[in-house]
Amino acid sequence: MALNNEGSNSIMVEAQLLEKYAELVLVKGINVQKEQAVVVSAPIEGADFARMLAKKAYELGAKNVHINWGDDELAKLKYEHASDEVIESYPDWQVQMMESFAEDGAAFVSIHATDPDLLQSIDSERVAAASKAAGVALKTFREYTMNDKVTWTVISIPTVAWAKKIFPEQAAEQAVESLWDEIIKMVRVDQEDPIGAWDAHNDLLEKAYKRLNDKQYIALHLKAPGTDLEIGLPKNHIWQGGAAVSEQGVVFNPNLPTEEVFTAPHKYKVNGTVSSTKPLNYGGNLIDEFQLTFKDGKVVDYKANQGEAVLKHLLEADEGASRIGEVALVPDESPVSQSGHIFYNTLFDENASCHIALGKAYPTNVKDGAEMNEAALDEHGVNDSMIHVDFMVGSVEMDIDGVLPDGTEEAVFRKGTWAFK
Repeated sequence: MALNNEGSNSIMVEAQLLEKYAELVLVKGINVQKEQAVVVSAPIEGADFARMLAKKAYELGAKNVHINWGDDELAKLKYEHASDEVIESYPDWQVQMMESFAEDGAAFVSIHATDPDLLQSIDSERVAAASKAAGVALKTFREYTMNDKVTWTVISIPTVAWAKKIFPEQAAEQAVESLWDEIIKMVRVDQEDPIGAWDAHNDLLEKAYKRLNDKQYIALHLKAPGTDLEIGLPKNHIWQGGAAVSEQGVVFNPNLPTEEVFTAPHKYKVNGTVSSTKPLNYGGNLIDEFQLTFKDGKVVDYKANQGEAVLKHLLEADEGASRIGEVALVPDESPVSQSGHIFYNTLFDENASCHIALGKAYPTNVKDGAEMNEAALDEHGVNDSMIHVDFMVGSVEMDIDGVLPDGTEEAVFRKGTWAFK
């Protein structure tokens, strides 16, 4: 997609694509309703697109559109110069604002587009402290999203630093244009009817997760070079994927793009070793070529060729950070995988590869989980944490078997794709 081409026709095509993307985010992403507030978290580099979202949201009947602006450089300056007291706290007014919007039934759009190398020079302990403070402060707000009490979606748009990370050989403008091209394809906005294309895609994901729900495997066995991991699954677990349904019955897509079906593992029944297959961008730092060993659900050993100190802080964020809260299956024929790029952005990379998440599980991944208290969720094996961090473990070399209640195993994935069609 051209951002700076000459000629009115090119500019018109660009505007049309951006407007189609904005419409997709509002209609299929959060499914904005009449007289509903919309909260958008956006990087300042995305001001034009954020304004387009706001305009279209109002046209669709939103009563208020609030933008939370973010800036990578200001964030880095804060880490470099603010006192430990500031780094280790989170503003009450921001917590109250987000909780107030959630209580009012607002819809939330998060535009995730940070520089993957932003905080490489920052002490990882300061980054960990800030992440912990935010996690504790936003616990109540996070329950609104993770229990689908509100509609929400995570999307991306290019920023210069991120685009240059993916396309380092290109000039800044060309890199941004190249990344726009990829994003537009991944979210199906290049198709004549993106909304119709997403309806069809959600139907395919629904067929996959319904098949898994019918099976009710007691465990999954993941096998690949560097990986031999058995992930126990809770009784009455629920696989989901694509569209979700809010507490008010509104259908929405939490992620654009999405190629996964996912469920909650049993927090006490994960054993073996798993190796990452793509870099993890966590808090402005990269963790790469890492391996985790689990016993009875908990990480008991780990190593990383890059970012091991950051991984250590991640695993020590709280008691639940060293257990997993999600296992997701993504076939290698995913368009994100077929692009051949590493995006250094979890929203995209997790949709190119099977992945698991350290930290909090979605309560909606077990029957009646949204109505359970913390003790009941723990009894059902559903992990709790202030973090939820996905990392990629899949490849064309991965095989996955499902363990049936009688102990027999059957193929679910072979060579990185579904063993059944």
